[in-house]
Formats: sequence, C-alpha cells, structure tokens
Amino acid sequence: MVSAISAVIPQLRTTDLGSSVRFYTMKLGLELEFQYQDFYAGIRAGKQVFHLKLVDARDPSIPFVSEGGHFHLYIETNDVAATAHALKVNGVTLVKDVHETPWGTREVVIHDDQGHTLHFGERR
Repeated sequence: MVSAISAVIPQLRTTDLGSSVRFYTMKLGLELEFQYQDFYAGIRAGKQVFHLKLVDARDPSIPFVSEGGHFHLYIETNDVAATAHALKVNGVTLVKDVHETPWGTREVVIHDDQGHTLHFGERR
C-alpha cells in the first residue's frame, strides 16, 4: 500500500523558462516557489505547486488540448469574475470570458505564454 500522499504536482513544458516564470508571477500573480538553474522552476498557486521544465520543442499536447476543449491546469478560485477582471487588467487575453457550465461552475479560459490552456473556475 502507498503511504499517505501529501501532494500531486503537475509539470508544464516551456521553451522559455524566464518568460513562463514572468507570465505566472507577473500576469497571474502567483509565486515563484523555487528555481533550479535555468531549466526548472516551481510555481505556487495557493496551497498547490506546479513545475515548469525547460525543453527544446513546444509541448506537443498544446494543439490537442486546445482543439479538444481540454485543459492543462484547472485553478479553483472563490471569485471568477474578479479573477477575469484582474487577468484583463494585467494584459492577459481571455480565450473564453466568464461563463456558466452545465456541471455547476463558472469559468474563464486563458492560454499561458506557451499556449497551455488554463481554466479558472468557481463552484456555484
């Protein structure tokens, strides 16, 4: 049996670590948890962390996720309208503005600096 799990940490691939760190910290207001040399970083979103890894080629999942209506990261928020407003003020283009979903959330959709699809959602 597996010991108690304390976290699940996703990893996004980036062809420009500096640009991605700036996007997540300056545009989204998240925190840089750590950076290891010039190829790996951790970004803190509330109590959660995800990692960014420098790679040579664009993440091949980006078009598949975008075309299929999927997401790379889903970030829960208490006020998606305020989140959408803050994103706009910070110059982030919304792929889909605040909308109601059939599964009981209000969401807004963006792409990060690499094209990864991010959903911000609020439970209704």
